[in-house]
This record gives sequence, C-alpha cells and structure tokens, in this order.
Amino acid sequence: MRFSERWLAEWVEHGWDRETLVHRLTMAGLEVEGTEYLGQGLDKVLVGVIEACEQHPNADRLSLCRVDAGEGQTRSIVCGATNMGPGDRVPVAIPGATLPNGLKIKKSKLRGETSEGMLCSETELGLAEESAGLMILPEDAPVGTPVLDYLDLDDTVVELDLTPNRGDCLSVAGIAREVAALADQPLVGPPLGPVAPSTGANRGVHLEAGQDCPRYLGRVVQGVAAGRETPFWMRERLRRCGVRPVSLLVDITNYVMLELGQPLHAFDNRRLHGNIHVRHAAAAEPVTLLDGSEVELEAGALVIADEAGVQAVAGVMGAQGSAVDEETEEVFLEAAHFRPGALAGRARKLGLHTDASHRFERGVDPHLPVIAMERATGLLMEIAGGIPGPVTEALNEADLPERPVIPFRPARADARLGTALGADAMGDAFRRLSFETEEEGEEWEVVPPSYRFDLALEADLIEEVARLHGYDRLPTAPLAGSMEPHAGLETDVQDRPLRQALVDRGYREVITYSFVDPDTVGRLDPGAEPLALANPLSREQSVMRPDLFAGLLETAAANQARQNHRLRLFELGRVFPRIGGEIQQRDAIGGLLAGPVDPPHWDGRRRAADFFDAKGDVEALLRRAGVGAERVELRAESHPALHPGQAARIRVNGEAAGWVGTLHPSVAESLEVDAGTVLYQLDLETLRAHAGDVPRYQAVPRLPVTHRDLAVVVPEEVTAAALQEPLAEGLEEGPLALVDWRIFDVYTGKGVEEGCKSMGLSLTLQPREETPTDAQIEAAVSELVDRLAARVGATLRT
Repeated sequence: MRFSERWLAEWVEHGWDRETLVHRLTMAGLEVEGTEYLGQGLDKVLVGVIEACEQHPNADRLSLCRVDAGEGQTRSIVCGATNMGPGDRVPVAIPGATLPNGLKIKKSKLRGETSEGMLCSETELGLAEESAGLMILPEDAPVGTPVLDYLDLDDTVVELDLTPNRGDCLSVAGIAREVAALADQPLVGPPLGPVAPSTGANRGVHLEAGQDCPRYLGRVVQGVAAGRETPFWMRERLRRCGVRPVSLLVDITNYVMLELGQPLHAFDNRRLHGNIHVRHAAAAEPVTLLDGSEVELEAGALVIADEAGVQAVAGVMGAQGSAVDEETEEVFLEAAHFRPGALAGRARKLGLHTDASHRFERGVDPHLPVIAMERATGLLMEIAGGIPGPVTEALNEADLPERPVIPFRPARADARLGTALGADAMGDAFRRLSFETEEEGEEWEVVPPSYRFDLALEADLIEEVARLHGYDRLPTAPLAGSMEPHAGLETDVQDRPLRQALVDRGYREVITYSFVDPDTVGRLDPGAEPLALANPLSREQSVMRPDLFAGLLETAAANQARQNHRLRLFELGRVFPRIGGEIQQRDAIGGLLAGPVDPPHWDGRRRAADFFDAKGDVEALLRRAGVGAERVELRAESHPALHPGQAARIRVNGEAAGWVGTLHPSVAESLEVDAGTVLYQLDLETLRAHAGDVPRYQAVPRLPVTHRDLAVVVPEEVTAAALQEPLAEGLEEGPLALVDWRIFDVYTGKGVEEGCKSMGLSLTLQPREETPTDAQIEAAVSELVDRLAARVGATLRT
C-alpha cells in the first residue's frame, strides 16, 4: 500500500517528521518498505508565463520563446513542443536545476540561439510516464512560484508492506486511524455527509445470494459530464498511490477506494436492462470483461447481473457491455459488501489481480459502502456535475459479520508482555483504537470496530496493546522460570540414530507424500482398505498410505526409469493402516534395496542385493533400537506384495513388528520396478514398546579367543533363528563363554539323510579367567551340541 504523506496530513495532525512517522508505523506492525521524495530536483523549477513564441530561425521544429519566470527579467528558451503559445503558464527549469530524470539544466546554444532554461512536460517533472507536450498550468498560476509548492510536490510517498490480516489499512483513512491512535490525535478527514437526492431515478436491486453479499447499494446519477478531464490534484494523488489515471468516472471510484478502502464500480446506466440481480453464475456463463478477456464463469461465482446477463464479476472486474466512457451521461454507482470467502481465489482463477479483489479478499468494513457511496456522489457532482437519485439499498442484515465480544484480562496482558502497564494504560489504548470496552473486575469485555476482521482472541488484544505501546519499548528481561534439561532414557527409540544407522550402511533418505495412488495400494495389497481423502489433490494422491512401500517403490521406479538401478532408499514417517477395522496412525521406518550390492569394480564381480542383505539391515536397525537378536524372530509368512518364497514376518517377543522380503515379480512388473527389488518395514511403536537392551561395557579380554567349527544335522524345517536360543543359553558358567557364532555352510544331498540338512557352525569361545585346556574346549563344544540335540533334534555330523 502506497500513500502520500500530504494526503495523510489532511486526515490527522500527528506532528511527526518523516523519520518518526516511518519508525512509529513500523514499530506498530505496519512495516514501511520504502519512501520516495517527489520533489527531488524541482527546487529550481518555477511557474513561468510565455510572453512571445516565434519560429526558431535555424530549425523548423523548434520554437524560440521569451518567458517571464518572476525573476525580474525574461529568459530566452528554445523549445521543441508545439502545444504552447503566448500567455500560457508553464513550468520553467532554470539553469542549475537537476530534473527527476537526471537531466541537468544549463545555459547553452541550440542551433545558434541561446537557451536559458527548459520548458517542462509532466514526464520531465516525473509526474507521468509519457506526455504529448508541455504541461500547461491554469491561468491563475502565480508566476515565479516554485512548482514544488504550486503542485504540492514537496511530498513523500510511503510504501507499506502490509500483512494479509490488515486489510483495514489498505486506504489513507485506515492508515490515518492507526496514526491517530499512535499519536492520540483525532481524525479530521474530508466531509463525508449524505448527498440529498434531486431526482427519483433509481434501479431495483435483488439479493439472490444474500449470504455472500449481505449489503448492496446502488445510485443513479444523471447528467454527468464524463468527458471532462480529471483534476490534476486527483490524478496526482492516484499516481502517488500507484494507480494509473484512466478517465474521470473511473478515477473518482479509484480515488474513493484509496481514500476510504471501499472498492466501487460505475456502470453506464443506459446500458443496463431492468433490475440489478446479485446472484451466482451458472456453469460456463459467458462474460467479456473490461480488459477484453472473454471468460466462462464457474458455477457458483458471485456476479452482478441485469435482465440481459452478467455485468460484473463481483469484487473483481466489470463487464464491457456496461462500461462507462467519455460519452456516458447517466451513471449507476455500486457499493457493496462481499463475504471474503465468497471471493477468495476468484480473481486468480480468471488470471486477474485487481485492487478491488485485493481488498475484498481481505475483508472490507460492512458499514463502509454507505459512507463511500455518499463520498463518490459528492465528488462526482463537484467535478462532473450531475443530478443524483436516491440510494437503493438491499440488505440481508442476518448475514452481516458480527462483531465479536472478546474477554480480556489486563493482568494476563502484562504477564505475557513482561510489562507493568496496568489497566488504565490498556483501557486508554483500547479507547484510542475505537474499541468498545466493558471494564468490570479482572476480566473485561472488548468489542473491536467493524473494520477489524483480524481480532477474535484475547491474544489478539494483547498484541494490540503491544503495538500501541511500541514493540521497541517492550522491556528486555531474562526468563524467570527454571529450565532443567531432562535426559531421555537410554532405552528410548529415537529417530535420528535409526536414520544414521541406515545412512552408515549406504542408504539415502527419501520423503514422499502421505497421499498415494489407490491403484498402487491395490496392487501391493488387494485386501487393504486405505483411508480416502475428502478433498484430494488428485486421484493419484487420493488415499492415505497404509505402509511405506508405495512411496519407496514409486521413487525406485522413477530412478530406474532414468537408468539409476543401484538403489538404497529409506523413509521414516507416519503410516495409516486399518487395524481391527479402525484406521490408526503409526510411525514406521522402511527400506528398499535394488541392483548390485557394490558399485562397479574392475574385478567384474557384481552380486545383486537379496533378501539376506535386507535381513542384515533389519537386524542392524533392531540392534540400534535396543532390541536384541534373541528376542527377534523372522518367520516365513505370505504377503501379497512379496515373493511367496522370500518373505518373512518380523516378530519381537512374539508380536508382529514388520515385514522383509523380495518384491513379487508380478507386482514389480506392474509398477515397472526392477525384478529382485527387496523391501522391509518396521513398526516403530512396537519397537518402542519392547526396546530395553542397553549396550553394556565389557573389558577388553586378556586371553585370546578359541575358534571351533562343527557341522550338525537338523530337520530341514529348522531355521537359523531356532538355533539362537539354545546356543545363547549355553555355557553360562564354566571356563569358556560363547561370544559369537555363525553359519558358514548349509548342505543337503549325499551323506545327509533325506528330510534333513547339514548346517556348518563356526563357534567363538572366550576364556573367562585362564587359558583353557583341550579337554575344557571339547567339553564346552559337547555341551552346546547336547543343547542343540535336546531343542532342535540336532546330531553331530561325522
């Protein structure tokens, strides 16, 4: 929002210099983005009168003028314009002046004739982007007066960077209200009284969308001279506020909008047919807008229509069919209150952003249309003449915004702000802001004015107190409360260590949408019933993910389509599975492996990642989460997305905690993912419930370990996990401890009974106190074999 400092001064006498005004506005939350002084270089530009104007003797397109600039002598000035003559008053830049465009004026010779200055156009004075000739001043302009004073150019334009909630400050009046409150001065402003009708001419108004437009005012003004030029003072104020002058009628409505904050629209009354209808558009209803664009409106768009069709998109732009021009003699003025939600996004959908839509989307005072209508009528009659008819108002009072009653506690405000302002100072602040206040006891009732849409909570009122007091004046004090850090338990499962564990193993983290394609979910689990979104971004993002597989696989497919086949991806996020018929929100971590285990190498060996690589990564995650291997079981089970022979359910203490397996070939083909891709997922909430294994310190052994290899024959259905418990329980006492064991071979065939398999075990034994004898080592191995025989039916292979 741009405003003129001089225009503001007509509304409130604040008594501040420019720097103070800028500082006080910024400290009140209305950030000043910049200022621009308009009189730069114009101190040596005077009002002059042309006494004579002759043809330049040496140039056909130049004139030689004698000009009196009130200096006691005439100046000879060469000029290339053609729109001036003797008696005209014009701006004269005398030698030594530097114009806003940087041009330095000095005495010089042009085609052999001396030129002692320059006659200026509006462009050269910085008042317009282009002009057709010299700026001709009124006949009563006093000769010798600095143009700076005569044209009121000793002015500064201030530009505010307003936040969207402060739509009430999108006008000179709105900013003046803030300044008046900050300076504790009354508002002055121009006269805004009613204009009595002089004719009965009117036009009926019907509210057919009263919820979206609860107030609509219209007025017919006859006999206007629309072809008159907009007064310089009005054009200049519009320009200083960043609005381009267009024509007299449009300029008047724009002027009132900038002054009061109420957008208006002027229709050519003779181009309207019958009554005005404020209604919703039909689907694809056509209209040609003022900018020439032909659009088809969405069903439900708020429009202003007559009996012939749409004449304006409400709060956005009028239609060409009823546009005013220089031939207009009868005007129908419109001032209305539109519900912000009804206009939100409408302009953007039409590819527009207008000053009107900018204000209506943020909210305009519902009582302002009455004042703005009278102000516009008064200006219209003053400048263009005309005979006003009565104001026609259509009102749906029940749908006008209600002013909230907000409870407020002065003591709480002081506590929140760290101040000791007291109730009296806060009551004075509310008075200056025009709030209605019931001050009884420790809790007040405060009603903000109708133009403050942004106030609804006690915290909002506390902020108003801080703004008026000045953010820069709030005291700086150390926190009075105690802040004792609370260390988490070592058994807590934190996200960061899990992420780091996978990064250390060569993974890259991905973050995918929680909204996924229902078709992808159906391919991964046909029986799943994912939660459908009521307002999805698209069909491909219309359900909440029941697991992390969909996002990981879509990411893998996108990478593999770009020839990136070696992938290690993981994601930690929330999933929304249906458990027991109810949707739950749970934390999960999942991973994906595809392609070779190692990058390309000169030795040519490239093993593809498989189920066991993923199983190792899962075990590493479980260890980092504090879940020991003895409490984990991987049981072969079927999952519709995984290969039937390479899938396992992960259980912790018997409770399901996730899946690991190779992607089903048919699913891989349908999702265009490389065959052999491996997936896993762990439910973090289950891990947190069972975590508790904390690493324990063990001294570095003094004695060397002893290794023994042996082969045992077990039934074919016995898994490696089945050996874990009996081996872990073995050698709890005695000279040797079993500190590690590995399977180095699995064999079936000749020499092994049918239905059985041979498993080669490598045992690592650690002496507890002294170097063991061979007999002690053999006894320890025999004890372990006996335990395996008792628990899984193992026999020592010979």
